Amino acid sequence: MEPKGLFLYYKSKNSPKSLLYSQLITIQEGSLDHVTLNSNPETDEGYVYDLTLEYQAANSSTGGNIFLDVPKFNSTLTYLRLGIDGNIKLYTYYDKVNSWEQTFTLFDRDSVWETECQLPSRCGDFGVCEDNQCVACPLAKGLLGWNKTCEPEKVTSCKATSFHYYKVEGVDYFLSKYTRGSSTKEIDCGNKCTSDCKCLGYFYNQDTSRCWIAYDLKTLTKVANSTHVAYIKAPNH
Repeated sequence: MEPKGLFLYYKSKNSPKSLLYSQLITIQEGSLDHVTLNSNPETDEGYVYDLTLEYQAANSSTGGNIFLDVPKFNSTLTYLRLGIDGNIKLYTYYDKVNSWEQTFTLFDRDSVWETECQLPSRCGDFGVCEDNQCVACPLAKGLLGWNKTCEPEKVTSCKATSFHYYKVEGVDYFLSKYTRGSSTKEIDCGNKCTSDCKCLGYFYNQDTSRCWIAYDLKTLTKVANSTHVAYIKAPNH
């Protein structure tokens, strides 16, 4: 929780700062004071319950409720969990079967919030995600079949003469959905990555001239627009 909202960040060991990959709540005025998970019956009989996130800004009228789900049973006992994969899920105790049921998933193929492809770790260290599935391992020789061992080739030297870039068209970086990137020319974006030893590649939107430097590649989301491109560092052999 931050003054301007409730955000999710991926903490990278390579990046100098945490990487934003989702925004659950954003406010324009005031400072976010609290967020509460609520469960309220829709009727007096209590057959159906609304699960919501209630938020309120301090010293401001800004606030509201975000609807999450409608379990068709008493959902008074519900908790929110942030998983090791970065996904947020709600679990509700269902007394009729004496078990905890998963009642909400933020990153899900059926979610109106986020697809699984927006999760940085969806395809492990490296992979192209489309329709919630990891569909390709984007290496210098082309798009190969994806598996959990997919990873970019390691560049062992910082010298510009020891590596090159290969291009992957029609992909977005998870960071690009919620951050604007830097406004720069494509060649300057590449030069910035080349001069940074920790940079593994860069993403560029040719329509908007926006640049994102990548210290972790993780999941690349397939998009229809071929002007969204990635350049991945690879060693010269």
